[in-house]
Amino acid sequence: MLLADVAATSSALAATRSRLAKRALLVEVLRRAEPEELPVVARYLGGELRQRRTGLGYRSLASMPAPAAEPSLEVLAVDAAFETMAGLSGSGSATTRAALAADLFGAATADEQRLLAGLVSGDLRQGALDALLLDAVAEAAGVPADAVRRAAMLAGATEPVASAALGAASPDDALAALAAFTLTVGRPVRPMLAASAPDVAAAVAGFAGRPVVVDAKLDGIRIQVHRDGDDVLVVTRSLDDITARVPEVVEVARSLPVRAAVLDGEALALDASGRPRPFQETASRSATRDADVASAMALSPFFFDVLHVDGRDLMGVPLAERLAVLDAVAAGHVVERVTTGDADVAQEAFARWVAAGQEGVIVKDAAAPYEAGRRGAAWVKVKPRHTLDLVVLAVERGSGRRAGMLSNIHLGARDGAGGFVMLGKTFKGMTDAMLAWQTERFRELEVADDGWTVTLRPEQVVEIAFDGLQRSTRYPGGVALRFARVLRYRDDKPASEADTIDTVRALATP
Repeated sequence: MLLADVAATSSALAATRSRLAKRALLVEVLRRAEPEELPVVARYLGGELRQRRTGLGYRSLASMPAPAAEPSLEVLAVDAAFETMAGLSGSGSATTRAALAADLFGAATADEQRLLAGLVSGDLRQGALDALLLDAVAEAAGVPADAVRRAAMLAGATEPVASAALGAASPDDALAALAAFTLTVGRPVRPMLAASAPDVAAAVAGFAGRPVVVDAKLDGIRIQVHRDGDDVLVVTRSLDDITARVPEVVEVARSLPVRAAVLDGEALALDASGRPRPFQETASRSATRDADVASAMALSPFFFDVLHVDGRDLMGVPLAERLAVLDAVAAGHVVERVTTGDADVAQEAFARWVAAGQEGVIVKDAAAPYEAGRRGAAWVKVKPRHTLDLVVLAVERGSGRRAGMLSNIHLGARDGAGGFVMLGKTFKGMTDAMLAWQTERFRELEVADDGWTVTLRPEQVVEIAFDGLQRSTRYPGGVALRFARVLRYRDDKPASEADTIDTVRALATP
């Protein structure tokens, strides 16, 4: 299959909001892909490269060669080129990688360049969510969507499931191939995810009086731990293997009184008082292979669920039953929790854990099974919402569905001397009406336009919600917002009354 076919589908996906239309587009291109092409096509349609790291970044995309006039790139050849780039290391690798990238982009048409740039940057906004892709696989294979979703949850990835379903000779054969995906110790499964609620009372009320388990939501990294005898695998929420980087987690897993287990939890770095260190430190620690750094800052694992123990699969049993097993096999390494139907009790736990430095709570249905890969109603997270009034310093052009709009805003706090300090960017929380309004408004404030970023007079105040702060060397204020999103624009407030960098830094102090 030509990359041009995937690029055309990607452009069409970005141009429509209709889920039915998107699914039809996906079905059509999946049916045309050869069996060996399906893993690559499925990953590209999901907006990702198969290679986790290629060594390419935004700077590599700044000066692309002129596009080719006619399409010639095959998807398998493109995948092989990225695989070669990802495998480069040592002296001269950067030069070789740049040359390979130039050859690849030079052979791509304009539409293909857009696709490749989006895949490399992780910013391919086409609205083809994984759930929609799985539905398309089901339709293309002629099997129920639930069978495809279940297989993908247990496989931990879409590509092998797409290959199994679409490579079968008949729908019955496809169902048999999908049924072969089972929970296997040592093969990561997609983690169960939580919906959101504005506050604890709303979260508890959503369960209509049923008993709920209220877990502390730790400010760490999600881990899934598989143990089979002395063999241990530790993966992140995105199923990246970090086993070699977290020997302390491996040691804890091997110390548990089981032979085989699959556990779900969090790992975080704690200070001398037992309080969580800033999330950025935990994230940096989990990403390093430096033995000295690892020994200086240990990660502590805490588990909140168990999926399998010594031959017994637990995903289908109620949470309350799973937790009884978890307490028996992971004592001393279990996330703190309370079981209650009283919103006041849950609120008290929320306040206590947030004061101790945690992110909030997750309210869970005590009777629910573990729904791998699902963001359903059985788990509901609640975080304290922080807000700041900041000033928009610049805005970037949108892409995909937001093409033609001014979308990603640069946020600044007052520095106390008449200037502003940048704290980050966001395009989250913007409605269509807001996008249209800000595109017109920011053109009125424009002072420079480099073709991508429009610099503005610092006059427009925006109210921003965010989940926390982290230290940052990227921004001059030394801190950056985590998960920032727009609440509303404040036309009633001048820039001189926006929050200061001192206010922001005070929020970052425990």
